[in-house]
Amino acid sequence: MKIKNTAFVSVILLAAGESKRMGKPKLLLSFGSSTVLGSTVDNLLGSDANEVIVVLGANAPETKKAIAGKAVKIIINPDYRQGMSTSLISGLGQVGRQAQRIMVALSDQPLIDRETYNKLIRESLDSDSGIAVPTHKSRRGNPIIFDISYKAELKQLKGDVGGRELLKRHPGDILEVAVNCEGIYINLNTMDDYKSALN
Repeated sequence: MKIKNTAFVSVILLAAGESKRMGKPKLLLSFGSSTVLGSTVDNLLGSDANEVIVVLGANAPETKKAIAGKAVKIIINPDYRQGMSTSLISGLGQVGRQAQRIMVALSDQPLIDRETYNKLIRESLDSDSGIAVPTHKSRRGNPIIFDISYKAELKQLKGDVGGRELLKRHPGDILEVAVNCEGIYINLNTMDDYKSALN
């Protein structure tokens, strides 16, 4: 069920990487009854977020097929080789006008469950802080939620950096949200990571 009478939350799901460390398109690997990307998308769609924008780049035709029919907005970033910032900026250009919060999520984190996304959203909306980041056992992870007031600054990022760069710039505006999910810092970068996540 979507949040009622509160802020509109847009998700930018970064899914444009080349999977260099995996050696094959990691987002297309089987995961549960779906793929790595499909599982991540399904968890986000099942959360209280209001829209999900998926930014594709490498292997875009195949990756697009993997999420065909899902209620997401798909964007192709032709400049994905120039770094993560280009994908983030591509996604920011598609954020709905009514958005008051922007969640920047990573596509290779299928172990993050819906309740974790929802807790982060709830506490972000209940806080005066402009940035919300999840923690597990005092370790920070992803996704990160930004107040819409940070949109312009996010659009100025360059190179292979993402929203985490703003955490360095605005340490006093960060809300840490403790969650019971170690998936917030588990990325499937290598085949060992993938096999471990399957287990």
